[in-house]
This record gives sequence, C-alpha cells and structure tokens, in this order.
Amino acid sequence: MERTAVYRRAMGPVMVVVGVTGLAAGALGAFLNLPPALPSVAYWTGVAVVCLLEACWMIRRQALNAAENFWSPPTRRVAQAVAPAFFAGAVAGLPFVVLHWEAVNAVLLLMPAWMVFYGFAMHSAGFFMPRGFKLFGWGFVVGGVVVFAGILVGISRGFWLSNQSVNWAMGGLFGGAHLAYGLYLHFTEKGGNAS
Repeated sequence: MERTAVYRRAMGPVMVVVGVTGLAAGALGAFLNLPPALPSVAYWTGVAVVCLLEACWMIRRQALNAAENFWSPPTRRVAQAVAPAFFAGAVAGLPFVVLHWEAVNAVLLLMPAWMVFYGFAMHSAGFFMPRGFKLFGWGFVVGGVVVFAGILVGISRGFWLSNQSVNWAMGGLFGGAHLAYGLYLHFTEKGGNAS
C-alpha cells in the first residue's frame, strides 16, 4: 500500500501551481477579450497542456530530489487511469479547432463537458491516492453538471455570457478549485511519512 503522506506532499504544490496558472489564464483571457469560440477553445486547450507539463515537471523534480524513479509503477497507474478521460476531453474540443466550428452556444457547453471529463480523470486517479482526491474529482463532475444546467437555463431565458465572463469562469472554476485543494493539502498535511 502506498503512503498517503507522500501523495499529499507531492500533490499539494502541484495543485497550487496549477491553480495559480488557471487563475492567471482566466485573467489573461478576460483581458485579451477572447471570444467564446475557436480562439477561446484553442487558448484553454493550450492552458491545459501548460498545466499538465507543469504538473509533470514538478512531480519529476520531486522524484529526482527523493532519488526515486519518475516513471514508477504508481505513476504509470495514475497516467493510465486519467488517459481515457483526458483523451475524451481533447476530442470534445476538436470540432472547434479542426472544423473551425464557431457555434458559440456549443462552446459554452464545452466548458461543463471539460469539467465533467476532468472530474472523471481525477476520480480515476483517486483510486491510487487518498480518498480526498476522489472527492475532488466528484466536485468537478457535480460542478460540471450544475454549470451545464445553469448555461441551459440562461440560454433558454435569453441571458448571454460575455467573453470576459467565460474566461473568468474557466479560470475561477479550474484554477480556483486547484488552488483551494492545494492549500487544503498544504495546511492539513501531517509531518513525516506516516499514512
């Protein structure tokens, strides 16, 4: 059985960095006034890739500092667990990038779809980590469903989201959740390697 304290120490800083990146990306997207169509999908796909690279770099650095292999059996299991949901999320954005699909309502619905797919990935990874990680995944799944319902209600009542609000929502929902969870892990971490 893996030690949960090791996972908590590894994931806390990763979550904080990814959270700060997400919040900064939301602010930058709002400042650039990216339209909620192809440029926004390409932008947020790029942000996701940057966050994934940040996480891999930080975990690799932690492994090197601890004189451990980066691509260890636990790392491989987590990567295999998250791969299907990450792949589905990437495929969901392809019509906008490849076909230059500019349907704004569809782009608005892509945001909660990404949240749900990401929640599936985090929940799957949670089978190899402490219970809190599965709850983090469930938070994204439930949050995605709530956002989806809110967007549908808003569209049916004639409300419209501005370009800035879409980018703030992406930054706040993804970045804010990661930052909050990273801070939670940091402040609740117990000393030593005890599980």
